Amino acid sequence: MAGGGPERTVGGHSPCESAVWRGVSVFQALSLALVLVAGLGALAALRDAATGWLILGVQIGFVVLAVWRIATIVISRNALPAPPSGMMRPKGGWPRYTILAALHDEAEVVGQLIERLARIDYPRDRLEAFLLLEADDEATITAAALAPRPHWMRIVIVPPGAPRTKPRALNHGLALARGERITVYDAEDDPDPFQLREAACRFDADAAARSGVRLACLQAPLRIRRKERDGHAAPFLDRQFAVEYAGLFEVALPALARLGLPFPLGGTSNHFRADALRAVGGWDAWNVTEDADLGFRLWRRGLRLGVLSRPTYETPPGDLTFWLPQRTRWLKGYLQTWGVHTRSPRGLGLRGAAALVLTLGAGLASAAIHAASLAWVATAVLVAGAGNLSPETPVFALCVLVLGAAAACLQGKIGAMRACVPYSAADMVAAPAYWSLLSLAFAHAAWRLIREPFAWDKTTHFRDEAPDSGVEDETVEAFPALDAGRKAA
Repeated sequence: MAGGGPERTVGGHSPCESAVWRGVSVFQALSLALVLVAGLGALAALRDAATGWLILGVQIGFVVLAVWRIATIVISRNALPAPPSGMMRPKGGWPRYTILAALHDEAEVVGQLIERLARIDYPRDRLEAFLLLEADDEATITAAALAPRPHWMRIVIVPPGAPRTKPRALNHGLALARGERITVYDAEDDPDPFQLREAACRFDADAAARSGVRLACLQAPLRIRRKERDGHAAPFLDRQFAVEYAGLFEVALPALARLGLPFPLGGTSNHFRADALRAVGGWDAWNVTEDADLGFRLWRRGLRLGVLSRPTYETPPGDLTFWLPQRTRWLKGYLQTWGVHTRSPRGLGLRGAAALVLTLGAGLASAAIHAASLAWVATAVLVAGAGNLSPETPVFALCVLVLGAAAACLQGKIGAMRACVPYSAADMVAAPAYWSLLSLAFAHAAWRLIREPFAWDKTTHFRDEAPDSGVEDETVEAFPALDAGRKAA
């Protein structure tokens, strides 16, 4: 059905602003009809040439994406604003900070998370943390209760209800939070101890120098800590996942922030002004990538996003058994978010709509056609080889193929250098195989969106035996200099 929708509100937003409403807006219906009419008209008029025009359109899209990736490398260089001098105390004093950690079936790692959060360097009288646990998750509740906790950390039981999602638990914590600043961490996170101080100083510096759009959220880079197993290199999926994160958090997001454009937030280590977060109604409890959605909702309210330098370390999800459900949930949430924000793109504006296309749109389109593109190339090569043929290769198609792969690998390489993640020539050659797995996840996501749109595919976490990330600074009087790899990049 087009237009309209339920009259009730959901989590502080109208249903049309939430993934809970699965209808189609008037704009979406008209756009879809226009595309179908244009496509059928072109097919009827051009007949045999229609396929060629379709392929040309896809190729142009790939060229635009490749050029954008190369541009992000240049734009993101030194993209972080100059750190506040000496990381001095904010003028109004250190703001009260609330840490939210929504956990479910995390009995194995909750003690580790508590240890890591306890190392955060921030005035204890200005800090509170809520471990948000589901009422029927007795194992995690017991493990959290038995673990030694600082006095500023509380266990909060989330009342039973639907949907059973992380954003619903976060909204419960938001209602209890007393902090002027709020941050979110996940069960497997190992945040830099000085991350909260950096965020507080950046918010303070923005308030002092603000002459335009208000800064509402800061995203810390997420870095994957790859482990060698029994002296062998990290598995294929772990290596590719680490580089994918590096390209996103070390290159793409800093570039978008420098351009003043919105971007999909990471699911953890985002730091908010509490009043701005409440103004947009918190998180959409029905969206399984509530983080991606929230970045664009903040933009719609005239607010700005930024990035931090202090990272949070995470472990990769693991083999295909664990990687596929996680990536399926991400892509399903991207589809939900795309649907929500294209219902009325006018609120995004031209720049916001462009950012939506270059982030979520490009990610979804790439995931959808990676495997098909690789299969097409492989089939052409095999058929030519089997028939001892030397077919003419269209120059433009070859250039698109080389440019697209090179841009993706270059973005990954630069991000890997900045994050100090190894990325060898062998990893680059193997990357298309990883990209093709995204198509498998996309197919799963599309099906799950139809069958179980609000089901949360839980990622299983295991205790990280790798050494915790150390902090080189002995004081917090200055930000650390970037390592040699980041300087080179």
